[in-house]
Amino acid sequence: MAGDKSDTVVYLHGDLELKIMEAKSFPYMDLVSERFRRFFTAFNTCRVPFSKKKKHHSHRKIITSDPYATGFLAGATVALSQVEFYVKDNDVFGADLIGIASVSAQRILSGETINDWFLIIGSSGKPPKPDSVIRLKMTFTRCEDKPVYRYGIAADPNQFGLRNCYFPVRKGGSITLYQDAHVPDSMVPKIELDNGNVFQHDKEPTKPLPSGGNLNLGKLLKYKSQEGVRVLLLVWDDKTSHSKFFLNTTGVMQTHDEETQKFFKHSSVSCVLSPRYASSKLSIFRQQVVGTLFTHHQKCVIVDTQAPGNNRKITSFIGGLDFCDGRYDTPQHRLFRDFGTIYQNDYHNPTFSAGTKGPRQPWHDLHCLIEGPAAYDVLTNFEQCWKKATKWSELGQRFKGVSRWHDDSLMKLDRISWILSPSPSTPDGHPALCVSKEDDPENWHVLVFRSIDSGSLKGFPKDVYQAKAQNIVCAKNLVIDKSIQTAYIQAIRSAQHFIYIENQYFLGSFARPSYKEAGADNLIPMELALKIVSKIRAKERFAVYVVIDMWSEGVPSSASVQGILFWQTMQMMYETIAWELKAMKIEGAHPQDYLNFCCLGNRKELPKEGLASSNLPSHSGDTVSASQKFQPSMIYVHAKGMIKKGHPHGQVYGYSMSLWAEHLGLLDSCFKEPESMTCVKTVNKIAEDNWKKYTEDSFTPLQGHLLKYPLLVESNGKVWPLPGEETFPDVGGKVLGSRNTLPDALTT
Repeated sequence: MAGDKSDTVVYLHGDLELKIMEAKSFPYMDLVSERFRRFFTAFNTCRVPFSKKKKHHSHRKIITSDPYATGFLAGATVALSQVEFYVKDNDVFGADLIGIASVSAQRILSGETINDWFLIIGSSGKPPKPDSVIRLKMTFTRCEDKPVYRYGIAADPNQFGLRNCYFPVRKGGSITLYQDAHVPDSMVPKIELDNGNVFQHDKEPTKPLPSGGNLNLGKLLKYKSQEGVRVLLLVWDDKTSHSKFFLNTTGVMQTHDEETQKFFKHSSVSCVLSPRYASSKLSIFRQQVVGTLFTHHQKCVIVDTQAPGNNRKITSFIGGLDFCDGRYDTPQHRLFRDFGTIYQNDYHNPTFSAGTKGPRQPWHDLHCLIEGPAAYDVLTNFEQCWKKATKWSELGQRFKGVSRWHDDSLMKLDRISWILSPSPSTPDGHPALCVSKEDDPENWHVLVFRSIDSGSLKGFPKDVYQAKAQNIVCAKNLVIDKSIQTAYIQAIRSAQHFIYIENQYFLGSFARPSYKEAGADNLIPMELALKIVSKIRAKERFAVYVVIDMWSEGVPSSASVQGILFWQTMQMMYETIAWELKAMKIEGAHPQDYLNFCCLGNRKELPKEGLASSNLPSHSGDTVSASQKFQPSMIYVHAKGMIKKGHPHGQVYGYSMSLWAEHLGLLDSCFKEPESMTCVKTVNKIAEDNWKKYTEDSFTPLQGHLLKYPLLVESNGKVWPLPGEETFPDVGGKVLGSRNTLPDALTT
């Protein structure tokens, strides 16, 4: 039996293949909770199937514990001496700890295949039973020992470094990348690509609006449904919004979900409000947390478009852009202009209370259009979510004896001969489904990934082996597709020169020196830090640029926003890099030579009519915001995107340079080598100068919109607020955030 203890501290960074083989002599813990489970739970959880049906016995079933093991592998990418596996009892009221099995990190690091019994130690420091043991089989492979991580996607030409995702890599596709809601002509400079091509922002050519084109979105959808188009809307149901009887609340996120449902009532548009469903297999407390605090955050539009001949095909849009007020914006990110025209009745700025005159909240986003086989994966995702969202409403209608047409609202493409679709014999669909050929320089290989669990969709297998075959994970009471994190990690590990990230959030409790039990085992920050560490160790240049919000949407001094700011993991990352620089004895180097955080902001002069302008929005009253007095405003980064250096000067390069031109207000030749110190210094100089202009009392136009995130980073990786700027200018709120009484699950 393995029970070896080791105090040797090692780093584990790689892939751990783990299999829980069997267990013995676990304690009995479940008499009361099992009674409740039988009352509340109607369906089986994801479990290993029985090899054969057991014979029925006349005696009553003995209630035993439902153990499961959780490996704290997130901590395996930092210095540690033991890897711990927490064995818990599955309880309807929560999980009870049975005990912990420990494995020497040094033994795991050796790379040997471990197949052994490990003693379970309870909270008392002793086994719950004298012979309580679990048998684990595991093999660890270091990142540097995997060719795809060491040499990039060139070492994996078939899967392109992206494996173990629910949807496979699809060939023969096309991607159109969008920047903000609209990019007017000549707003960004000319960007030259390979073969004499120029990067272009594709958009609908200027021409007369089609029938119904002068309507707003809601009326347009009604109009198209009356023409015979099947229109299905799956809208997140914010449980804090209500519109029944005498209770009318807009909801914390102000998404107008109740208004949307009322608007489409009695129309041929099928509009379903979909809350974030929590699996019924979770504890009662966890169900309430998930159902109330978590969101349905997907954004997709799926339409049929013209295909060769008289056929139609599926085209999908995905990305960050919501169909909500305040989202329309261009790279100008206007603050005060066009309130009487473009932004009339489209004012949105949750930083300020109702009745406050102030700038609109600028909105930066990324979006894309997918054509080809991968577009059907987006459709599959929608169908799975739709079936879950309509499950209970349809059950209720059938119970009442009422038949609703949306009981069968999803179109069965395999029954429609003129819409091309995949089939079991041709998984990627008819050859005409492909929109590009492999030898086409503009050919795209597309992989759709997501973060979702069995509580939010219908269609995941309950058999653990089937789940594994589909690259989804059976966790405690849930089946989870976490291919977003999987793909991010694989892309980061295989990056060779630089990484550029734009994201609405950048947080997590993982690897913090304190508060290690907050539950946000987000590997991305540490993966970025360790990627930089590996390049420092290899004496190669590498740079990471991260663009995030100055603060999350809302009032920066509020408890929720302060909590989110608190969980940002910048110091952990900088300290990890600083330790490696010290270990490699690189004199004069600074963590910000490799990693930099920025945000976006704008500052414009008030219109000549000033505060008296009737076009400046105000819900009621005449209160003037501090931001209107000094004219600065953060630009809300709603994007979720990551770019790493691939084909030297292809479409992705053109897209990234277009983003940099928007943010930096220029294109410099050094941007072609973003990993170089010259580029890092150029970007930092512009961002630092912009922050000074942003906070000065006197008005000075910014160079683009990129601002250095307002933190002081020391050479040892310690992070502090800028001297005299502990709070955000004008609007308040601590830059480093603060921990509060809100549940960690809400802000991590």
